[in-house]
Amino acid sequence: MSDEFYHRGLAKAKQQDYTGAIEDFNYCLQQTPYFAEAFLQRGLAYYDSGAIHQAVSDYTEALRLNPQSVEAYYCRGLARVALKNLPGALEDVESAIRLNYYYAAAYSLRGMVRRKQGFIQDAIANFKKAAELYLEQKDTENCRLCLEKIKQLQPPAKPVIQSPSSTSVPILSTNAYFTQLLEKTEKGDTREAIADLNWILQADPQDAQAYCCRGVVRCKMGKYREAIADFNQALQLNFQDAIVYRNRGKARSLLGDYQGAIADFHQAVKIQPQDALIYVARGNVYRVSGNYLDAIQDYSQALQINPDYAPAYYHRGIAYACLEEMQNAVQDYQQAASIFCENEDWENYHQVLESLQKIQTFSPESKQQNYNLLRQRLLRLVGGYWEIAQRLIDQKEDYYPGMTDEWYLQKVIEDVERDRGR
Repeated sequence: MSDEFYHRGLAKAKQQDYTGAIEDFNYCLQQTPYFAEAFLQRGLAYYDSGAIHQAVSDYTEALRLNPQSVEAYYCRGLARVALKNLPGALEDVESAIRLNYYYAAAYSLRGMVRRKQGFIQDAIANFKKAAELYLEQKDTENCRLCLEKIKQLQPPAKPVIQSPSSTSVPILSTNAYFTQLLEKTEKGDTREAIADLNWILQADPQDAQAYCCRGVVRCKMGKYREAIADFNQALQLNFQDAIVYRNRGKARSLLGDYQGAIADFHQAVKIQPQDALIYVARGNVYRVSGNYLDAIQDYSQALQINPDYAPAYYHRGIAYACLEEMQNAVQDYQQAASIFCENEDWENYHQVLESLQKIQTFSPESKQQNYNLLRQRLLRLVGGYWEIAQRLIDQKEDYYPGMTDEWYLQKVIEDVERDRGR
């Protein structure tokens, strides 16, 4: 007879008739007062009806009768979260995990508790473990929900400093979780990033952004063909973002497909016309394919968008040098060096200086001529008093050591003209 009431209670609970279910479980427990499962099920009915304290009481009785009930620990932990008893909830969920190491829901609940307690990295680790277990159990929906929770908890992206000699253009994803994976890649953790992206795509093969992110990581690993395949898949899934075209263009250029790369950069510019990085990337492809004039035009466009973007000056200087327009090349190298110095980016600063010294070494006559012109220009600005000019130059030498004489002259001229409002 007790079994009849028990099963009738289960059926009513399934139909969301919680009052009727509780009455049937009451009759069942009157006849069989040591039926742990009936206490658990009545606790669930109480919980679903909003009677949280009664639910906790029933879960506790179920555990007294059956201390090995993983589900009772989990349910009481969930109820304690609703009652804001986080330490009690954490104790219950850890008991559930000790009893069943592969209980995915318990890790997800522990992630929720740790998030509420302010331990964000611990919460992320638990949600990730839950997602992995759900994936192994082929529960893709709950796996996806855990991934969404992870994404919401990731910290903001940090800016990435772009090397002037590189044609690569790192993407900054609007999704913080993918941004963190790209940061792992920048630090050299490509294997871990790929592993994370692979199981994300196992859980959701339609995640276009994950394909895009994996393509960027594969570019970093030098696997350009595989990267292009990922970018193609992202585009097929309608992820029509400039970052896809920009990074596929990079991969194509590194494989020597300059026409394909330029076509991708054209498309990226249409989508995001104010992105200086795209113009520099396209300019680099024009330059390596020998189209120096279009390259210079792209670098100049990038500088209109961002006048302080040192790599654009550096690459434009290279293009000018290829056209043997040494004075323009020197000016761009000097400007790039100045910005890198101000940003304390010493590696790129010294790289630019090496390039500057090379073209000045090959052209001593133009070097001397340029120096004389700059010296005369500065002398006019200070009213013919070279002592004033020399003092200004000495100040620059103290602040920016290791630059060329022409650079110091140019810098002082710029400062004087700016101060006079020219």
